[in-house]
Amino acid sequence: MLKTYTYPKFEYRRPEDLDCTTVRRHPVLIVGAGPVGLALAIELRLKKLSVIVIDEDNTVSVGSRGVCYAKRTLEILDRLGVGDRVVEKGVAWNVGRTFFHEDEVYRFDLVTDPDHERPGMLNLQQYYLEEYLVERAQAVGVELRFKQQVLSVDAHEEGATLEVQSPDGRYQISTDWLIAADGARSPIRRALHLDVEGHVFQDRFLIADVLMKAGFPPQRWFWFDPPFHPNQSVLLHRQADDVWRIDFQLGWEADPEVEKQPDRVIPRIRAMLGAEHEFELEWISVYTFQCRRMAQFRHGRVLFVGDSAHQVSPFGARGANSGIQDADNIGWKLDLVLRGAAPQTLLDTYHEERAYAADENLLNSTRSTDFITPKSPISRVFRNAVLELAEHHAFAQRLVNSGRLSVPACYTHSRLNTPDLDAFAGHLTPGTPADDAPLPDGSWLLRQLAGGFTLLYFVDPGRRVDAEIAALTALVDDDISINLVLVAAIGAARSRYDAHHGTLYLLRPDQHVAARWRQMDLTRIRAAVRRACDLH
Repeated sequence: MLKTYTYPKFEYRRPEDLDCTTVRRHPVLIVGAGPVGLALAIELRLKKLSVIVIDEDNTVSVGSRGVCYAKRTLEILDRLGVGDRVVEKGVAWNVGRTFFHEDEVYRFDLVTDPDHERPGMLNLQQYYLEEYLVERAQAVGVELRFKQQVLSVDAHEEGATLEVQSPDGRYQISTDWLIAADGARSPIRRALHLDVEGHVFQDRFLIADVLMKAGFPPQRWFWFDPPFHPNQSVLLHRQADDVWRIDFQLGWEADPEVEKQPDRVIPRIRAMLGAEHEFELEWISVYTFQCRRMAQFRHGRVLFVGDSAHQVSPFGARGANSGIQDADNIGWKLDLVLRGAAPQTLLDTYHEERAYAADENLLNSTRSTDFITPKSPISRVFRNAVLELAEHHAFAQRLVNSGRLSVPACYTHSRLNTPDLDAFAGHLTPGTPADDAPLPDGSWLLRQLAGGFTLLYFVDPGRRVDAEIAALTALVDDDISINLVLVAAIGAARSRYDAHHGTLYLLRPDQHVAARWRQMDLTRIRAAVRRACDLH
């Protein structure tokens, strides 16, 4: 018998609000203790903010669900304090292979450039990530309220007031800022009579989490029209604890309840794996998917994050990765607003930047879905011709689309950026996320960055810059402190940042580039910080 996961039960605690004669008011209330809500709660608590998270359940998600976590997400989890644990437990991979019938027609490598601390992708069942995030949230002092259901929401100019049902009775709670991280069916969104727009795809997929010992490498394998599942597609991923995630395309006419039965699932898996592989079923689900988003992610003092704001198909690992990047984007902005260091208009840029990211994800997800599930005979002929040509021709390989994998959004058009005035080469323009690089002392560049604004100051080893360091260290703009990190202008750091002695990069708290200069100018740096905080 292979090891199976034991689902934790988190403690319910009687809320103090039940015993109050008046409605208590809190700075931030997050509804939803999934990966996105928990990530945001930890981020805000690390900034010394008081945070309450409400969830109607008291355990983690059942089944693998979100599986693939991209390099950028792992770097965010590092800052939250759970990255090492996730990487230690998960299965890292960089190589993906695509098959047509039985032949491999395309292969990709997510990290073609060496010297990055984190892999291109890591597979880990969502229940592990949620468990680690809950434990981290408890450790840093987030108040977690399990087994409590939101019954109603009254949003107003000063915040929102919620009625909540707990096992010990109902109570009301008020908040300055309400974060809806309550999933694709978002009760908060429905309570406020808001909607999402987009497409629901008419296809069904079977997920089977399979426990087995197998010698397959840790890679992503995707089949089009394989002999063991003709006229459909199949996806295989390895996860922790010898759990293998298999997705079978079923078609729109498939009956979900019938297809979930073990006597239907086991023959499919047996046909795929062969008689030599013994396995056990851990979890089975049938899903449809959609590509939709809200028109606005901010509604006054109510902010929508993750699946509550946008939903994509699972092809490309864009759901959880995008949601965690939502949390990364909104956390530092909400902190500055709550501390009075930035205007509320800064939170408008949360929608502007993350709606842009959502549209990019929706476009790529829709294209992947159209390729995987052709909607007409002509589309299928085109798809199959591309796959046949891809085995021998590079131009066709670029057209193969079994799910364009998640990449971080680049906010190159954000109003928070300071446009380049100095000449730079390379891709790290304002709005892009910072690149990692190994440092001479054996550490990694991104590990050196604190949670606030950071100035990367590139210097030639051995050159004296005492006066410059003193000036930059003292750089403070009102309530906004700026951390200074000296980086040797050598090796991968030099090439990735096109850095020479004296080059400066201003990074936002979410590690996106806000501005860059060839030499120190305190006036320009102060102006860039104010612009990044939407202070004009």
